[in-house]
Amino acid sequence: MTYELSTPDQWLELYGDALYRYAITRVRDPDLAADLLQDTLLAALKAKDNFMGQASEQTWLTGILKHKMIDFFRKSSREKTDTMGDEVADYKNDSFFDEKGSWRVDLSVWSKPDKALEQEEFLAVLQRCVDKLPQKMSQVFILRELDGMESEEICDVMAISSLNNFWVMLSRARVQLRHCLDMNWFNQ
Repeated sequence: MTYELSTPDQWLELYGDALYRYAITRVRDPDLAADLLQDTLLAALKAKDNFMGQASEQTWLTGILKHKMIDFFRKSSREKTDTMGDEVADYKNDSFFDEKGSWRVDLSVWSKPDKALEQEEFLAVLQRCVDKLPQKMSQVFILRELDGMESEEICDVMAISSLNNFWVMLSRARVQLRHCLDMNWFNQ
């Protein structure tokens, strides 16, 4: 199947809301999400002659947006170093995981995660929990779990010095999110 491009003046109306939602859930800043959307549409306008029709127009635009966000993450990680210091609790003696890194608790008490993910209320709670994470930790979690990026690529984009540091950050993000979701969703 080959897809056709609509005219660039229709892109904002057709895909603006979806692209903005995609950006805001990842960068957590309305002004930055709007800037990334604008950069995406400008880049798409410049690249429209290269559109091959192998993906839908929305998928193509989302791909451009993803690259714009990665560029932003890469640039922001060079400009400042986010420390985890006081913002993150010490989980060395964490009782959530066994020696193999698996959850100790029975996750079936979380009901049916697939159904919960479909619920708008759950997504709102999850977003609030992600918003509570330190910025760099949040970005690592989003890139890995929502965007499915590879660990090595995230380390490169986020200027994380080693895979070990990446896994520590991701583990801490997951523990904090689990705790937040337990408090605000599963144990309501």
